[in-house]
Amino acid sequence: LTSAARQFEQQGLLENPRLFVLFARLMGRAGKIKAGVYQLDQAVSPWELLDILTRGDVSKSQIKVIEGWNFHQLRGALNATGNLKHDTLTLSDSEILQRIGAPEAHPEGLFFPDTYFVGAGSSDIEFLKLAYRTMQQHLNEAWSSRAAGLPLATPYQALILASLVEKETGTPADRAMIAGVFINRLRIQMMLQTDPAVIYGLGSAFDGNLRRHDLTTDTPYNTYTRGGLPPTPIALPSRDALNAAVHPAQTDALYFVARGDGSSKFSSNLEEHNRAVSRYQK
Repeated sequence: LTSAARQFEQQGLLENPRLFVLFARLMGRAGKIKAGVYQLDQAVSPWELLDILTRGDVSKSQIKVIEGWNFHQLRGALNATGNLKHDTLTLSDSEILQRIGAPEAHPEGLFFPDTYFVGAGSSDIEFLKLAYRTMQQHLNEAWSSRAAGLPLATPYQALILASLVEKETGTPADRAMIAGVFINRLRIQMMLQTDPAVIYGLGSAFDGNLRRHDLTTDTPYNTYTRGGLPPTPIALPSRDALNAAVHPAQTDALYFVARGDGSSKFSSNLEEHNRAVSRYQK
């Protein structure tokens, strides 16, 4: 308490730190002061400051995590956030997972996209723990209410599928249909052939243009050369994408193509799909 009072005095926010400490003790509130980073724009009286510190009116930092981001983008956003302790700067991805207590071997898709408000001066490790727990909560809720008969063995597979749905969706109304196409393909052991997974597998080699030879270059994430789901999520899925993955549309569609307006045209056979491609991909 004495140290905090001196800091406020040095910043010109408190005229008499000794009087403040004495006042806090006489009021029986010295032990009720809440730790944190406080932002004061002007000097305040001792009793006003005591009210602020015992209420815990700490300064907050806003962290906005966008659905569809990958973990590299999330780390970049955290590093650019002011008033945050950057304890992850020198840590590898695997070391971060260890620090937050996550059993997974890969960080992709594990953190829930949302707008968070955390106390200024908090550690980015603590924030990642919160975002990880939030994703686990939403994932478990979705998994527990999943439709019967899905070709998904674990919640993690649902998370992977949700990340594909997130990256393929241009308009929210298409989420369940896109999930339905992927589920149909998984059921008949048909290649998923989803470009966002291929792009993810290319990593830094992707220059913004997906070429034909990229589709035949094998990587663990190339869903044109490998069957089933990719080994990990490829992005942070939203809650709506999670729900679509476990409640896919009941459809006979096996194909879809972007119309160019954000929506997709769905087809149940290759001939119909090729006509749609000719129409919308000119």
